[in-house]
Amino acid sequence: MILNAYEKMIAKRYLVPIKGERFIFVVAGFSVGAVALGVAALIIVMSVMNGFRAELFDKIVGLNGHAIIQGYDGRLANWEQVVEAARKTPGVRSATPLIEQPLMASANGRVEGVLVRGNTLKDIRENPVLNGKVVSGDLRNITPGSGRVAIGARLAETLGAFPGSEISLISPEGRSTPVGTVPRIVTYTVGAIFEVGIFEYDKAFVIMPMQDAQTLLMLGDQVGMVEVQVDDPDRVGPTLAPLQPLVQSKGIIVDWRQMNSALFEALEVERIAMFVVLCIIILVAAFNIASSLIMLVRAKTRDIAILRTMGASRRSMLKIFMTVGLTIGLIGIAIGALIGAIFLFFRQGVVDFIQLITGQNLWDPSVRFLTELPSRTDPFEVAAIVTVTLVLTYVATLFPARNAANTDPVQVLRYE
Repeated sequence: MILNAYEKMIAKRYLVPIKGERFIFVVAGFSVGAVALGVAALIIVMSVMNGFRAELFDKIVGLNGHAIIQGYDGRLANWEQVVEAARKTPGVRSATPLIEQPLMASANGRVEGVLVRGNTLKDIRENPVLNGKVVSGDLRNITPGSGRVAIGARLAETLGAFPGSEISLISPEGRSTPVGTVPRIVTYTVGAIFEVGIFEYDKAFVIMPMQDAQTLLMLGDQVGMVEVQVDDPDRVGPTLAPLQPLVQSKGIIVDWRQMNSALFEALEVERIAMFVVLCIIILVAAFNIASSLIMLVRAKTRDIAILRTMGASRRSMLKIFMTVGLTIGLIGIAIGALIGAIFLFFRQGVVDFIQLITGQNLWDPSVRFLTELPSRTDPFEVAAIVTVTLVLTYVATLFPARNAANTDPVQVLRYE
């Protein structure tokens, strides 16, 4: 919308209040504030939701892979053949044997349910989720036959364990005696404590070399499953389809969507619902813009009539008042984007400050899964938020601008 010199002058004049028009300016200020709050809320909420999903996906997939090939009875026969076939499948990045078994852990008179994971030495050392997440100890101490394990930080707190202390793992698969099966109890030394940032993992995981897990669970040379990483997670099903004939008699293929379907579907539904709800805030702000423009048109009816008698066209009046409304919307968008960026940058500090003031735990890791408030801003979503706001602002300006353009100067000036 291109304005000529006098249209720009009049639009600028109407954006600055004069004596007797303070109320209109206050209403316009509320409109700017409402747009800013709506835009900021949308950017903040969508960024946090994106960050939450991305962090969960990265860490869950980083530890569990994009898919697992699991044996029917918890034991995958001829797993070497499955690993070799998976690695040769187009689109597969890696295939690694894995053992995972829920057991009990005991230390310092405390007992806790744990999930024992037997990984290859390479996976323990090079896993991006574990790498750099060690809070004490050293993963290099975790070697086959060393009797050392790595445990999660929350589990260490629960058991009172620390690097160098001992924990006992209790397996129900023990030796048979005349009076029944005696549970197998093996003592290990804590070699490292890690914190990946997902509460459930940090509270349950005990990681050890695969050979030690085979000995503990009496698996021999067998493993429980094969973890598979693919190039395109969204096409994991078609990518692994060629492996189905090979594994159908031994086990099943479960991808990341099936393993965490309820969680990710709930996040997606909540994400869409929040977007719709927060768009209503912007819609209310658009109504405020329309209200302030209607009052401005009523206050400027005599000026509009004079301008029309001096040769101003209906199109000029339409452009002037639409420019005023869109300018209010653009100012609100800019302020809202700035507020959103500042909040996201200091998001964890804001949460900690509110917790300090209120004394309430607003971000309980046992409920939120993650230990910190995440954020990942999508530029396309920000562009969509700005576009939606501009469209709603544009629609809100149409009615008052058309009223201004349709003002009849003869009727207004008849009794002047």
